[in-house]
Amino acid sequence: MAQDYDLARPEVAERSEETINGVRATTAPDARGVVAELDEVDSLDGLELPGAFVGEELVVRVIPPAADEFTCGSCFLVRHRSQLARTAGPTVFCRDCED
Repeated sequence: MAQDYDLARPEVAERSEETINGVRATTAPDARGVVAELDEVDSLDGLELPGAFVGEELVVRVIPPAADEFTCGSCFLVRHRSQLARTAGPTVFCRDCED
């Protein structure tokens, strides 16, 4: 007896038909439902995470560079004058950036 191997097996054909019917039965979310879900997520904004700094003001004291210090034009770190490698106009560079 000849076998046609191109035909789908009956159980595979039934499963694929069930899958197609399942996809057709599902509905896409409407815009109102999506907006409602986003509003629910936004309501969690007041939730505080453990260890988080919420509503606290950080106070940092800024100290200007001393007379023997400069700010590198490449890495923007404040360095001691002994780290000066090159001066290009108003911009100065440290030894670490010039290596």
